[in-house]
Amino acid sequence: MLQDTIDRLDVIGRWDWDIGNDRVYADATVALLFSVDPALAEAGTPIVHFLNGMHSEDREETVRLITRCAEGGRSYLAEYRVISADGNTRLLLARGHFTLDQDGVPKRGNGILIDVTQKRIEEVEHASGAVLHSDHPLNRAAEHCLAAHKALNEMPKSVLHHMSATLLMEIGRQIVSFDRAEYLRKLN
Repeated sequence: MLQDTIDRLDVIGRWDWDIGNDRVYADATVALLFSVDPALAEAGTPIVHFLNGMHSEDREETVRLITRCAEGGRSYLAEYRVISADGNTRLLLARGHFTLDQDGVPKRGNGILIDVTQKRIEEVEHASGAVLHSDHPLNRAAEHCLAAHKALNEMPKSVLHHMSATLLMEIGRQIVSFDRAEYLRKLN
């Protein structure tokens, strides 16, 4: 159910962070994306509850970026994975802005979240389809992974489904990087 709702939306929701009081306010959909109780998110909860919902491999770098931008009173743009309340790994694009008080201390942050999971999966499928004529190992891996992902989707959701989706995203990133490098090489 959450998956279907998220797939139909572009902008998932808004968040607001009262930094001085360490309270993040967010709607139910945002809360569920981070595996946070929606009632807590609506009432305001410490940011650590949202940080715990981030994928462990993305958390440290994302926290560093958010901290730098908050301390400087700047805008930020970040892409990271979360493990949502339904157990799915989702890829989010977060855009926000921080303000400082008169003493230059971070006061408030607010912004939006956009779920880009489906877009990335489609990019992987497009990229793998566009270069399948090549016998590069990435293309073969993409073909096999797409077939495995499709087969796993016929079964009840499990850790295998999440792993195959994550693998698909990473193979897609690698293919795009490879294609970009090949394009630049041919350009020179």
